[in-house]
Amino acid sequence: MIGPEERWHVHTPAHPSYRCRACGCSWPCQPARLALVTSFQGNRVGLMVYLGAHLARALQELPDVHPALLAGQFLHWVPRR
Repeated sequence: MIGPEERWHVHTPAHPSYRCRACGCSWPCQPARLALVTSFQGNRVGLMVYLGAHLARALQELPDVHPALLAGQFLHWVPRR
């Protein structure tokens, strides 16, 4: 069985499209989200900082995509407390 850390490494973003290398969905895809939440184990702030860094890069790499759409893709799925 693949553990959360290994699952995370499989579902990584391709640059500059920010599509998942494994499944082709918008990253973070559902498997990546599950692995991220598991990997950060309740450290919501750390997860948000990590995703914020990806968001900043995506804003540069995808200038034609509306920033609100990217924010939703990267941040709005994170579980609330």
